[in-house]
Amino acid sequence: CSSDLRINFGQQEKMEDSGELILGNIIKLTRSSEKKFKLGNFKGALEDKIKANEILKYKSCDEKIIEKYREELSRLYSSKFDLIFDHKLKIDAIKRNEIVQMLERKSEEKLKNHDYRGAIKALRRAEKYLSN
Repeated sequence: CSSDLRINFGQQEKMEDSGELILGNIIKLTRSSEKKFKLGNFKGALEDKIKANEILKYKSCDEKIIEKYREELSRLYSSKFDLIFDHKLKIDAIKRNEIVQMLERKSEEKLKNHDYRGAIKALRRAEKYLSN
């Protein structure tokens, strides 16, 4: 019985380490994307952002990882004059999700037209609606 407990504890520890590794990769890609965006490398910023989003959508990302990711987004996008933050206060979660989906579709359309700047801007805007 105690050996089973040790095995389960070891598995839980590995899962937590895995979660921290996943979160670390997502944050690293997000920061890299932000840096590339500020340097005008819109294609590179978009590529990093897409990789981060793919990892986030992977089924091993639990609510804890997503919540920590949202906290990171809040730090990255914090601003004294943030119209999106003000707008988020006035809308419900359903409307917020609709806006995020619309912005993600807009990003995909821009990407199809090789408008990397427009695509990354739409994704960044969507993330602002997701941040805390």
